[in-house]
Amino acid sequence: MQTQDKFTDKQLSDEQCREIAETIREELARRRISRQALAEQAKLSLSTLEKVLGGRRPFTLATTVRLEQALGVSLRKSAVVVTLPAANDVAPDSLGSYAHRAVTWLEDVYITLRPSFGDKDAIFAYRTEIFWEPKVSALVFREGERTDAAYEHTGEVAVPHQSGFIYLVIIKHGQHRVITVSRPTVAGEMYGIISTLRAGPGSQLTPIAAPIAYVPLRNIPQPSLGRVAPDNPNHELYRKHLRRTVDESFALFLPA
Repeated sequence: MQTQDKFTDKQLSDEQCREIAETIREELARRRISRQALAEQAKLSLSTLEKVLGGRRPFTLATTVRLEQALGVSLRKSAVVVTLPAANDVAPDSLGSYAHRAVTWLEDVYITLRPSFGDKDAIFAYRTEIFWEPKVSALVFREGERTDAAYEHTGEVAVPHQSGFIYLVIIKHGQHRVITVSRPTVAGEMYGIISTLRAGPGSQLTPIAAPIAYVPLRNIPQPSLGRVAPDNPNHELYRKHLRRTVDESFALFLPA
């Protein structure tokens, strides 16, 4: 026990401390959460968190692990790792080289919201499940309960450390569809942009981009799915989520 305590109390190098502090500050800004909230989730005193972020105290391995568990992200690039994940528990480099244990916070069932491409006043809503798929050693997403079932997709989830965004990617027969969203807020919601093709008359397809939101199913007591019209009880709630994408600068749409 004494040996283990000695190991977890190991101080990280100055370079590792700077990298970790920078990553934590970025996560706090992206998720719009306070240092006090993070300290409580990590079971640390606010004073300790302030000192390590300000460079007045070095990070220890124990403190870093607590912060990783609270944020659900890996903070260490070159730090000593307590246990190495199994070979089939790490996503390929093309998806961000993330370990399963570092992204479990993304595994959930979401209500997906985007504007209806056929009705300017309606919102299109369907279910999306994100889960770990051992066969591909990565997070994947699966859409369901779409009124246009022929367009239900399954794809891979990229979680690169560098950009801090999450990418839901579909590549099928050379065609690409990419959804770029923020990391989850405290309530687990993700906001961003979908870039896809809009089906028109006959075989006509048109590139289109639109705001998109992923709201955990548990956050909506009685979700409405399909094309949600203005007279639907959930329409205003859904509209607020889509507006938040732009109003809070999760994504920007520039004029031509």
